[in-house]
Amino acid sequence: MKIDATDRKILALLTDNGRMSYVDIAKELGLSRVAIRERIHQLQEEGVIEKFSVVINSDKVGKSVSAFFEVDCEPTSLVQVAETLAENPKVASCYQMTGPSTLHMHVLVEDFDQLENFINEELYALEGISRVESHILLRRFKSRSGLKL
Repeated sequence: MKIDATDRKILALLTDNGRMSYVDIAKELGLSRVAIRERIHQLQEEGVIEKFSVVINSDKVGKSVSAFFEVDCEPTSLVQVAETLAENPKVASCYQMTGPSTLHMHVLVEDFDQLENFINEELYALEGISRVESHILLRRFKSRSGLKL
């Protein structure tokens, strides 16, 4: 699917407000509601729009400790470790990376006791991990979900 300028404008509007109605998008772009609905449906069908979601402020729901981990794994254990971590509800994101570490992971927990428990009982307990480095978030200046066009 080739993304044109109109599709990019639709995606930009939805990125700013995923709840924006077809009617409001249509007014903004000077198109019909039906045309907008069809374009959004096509963007979904083609996988350009993977899903619509809500962004929750972790502090407001009691997840006030945010930590980032660099994890090195044995090559034969990488996929199993990554899949196990990805299933853990404390893990907000997990990526295979190039560079000095194999996996980059973001963890959200309620307090430092939970963080210590996660590290000792859930992370270090996994077979195939050779090194773990952690970083605690002090302050967030910018956070974004998804791609911004």
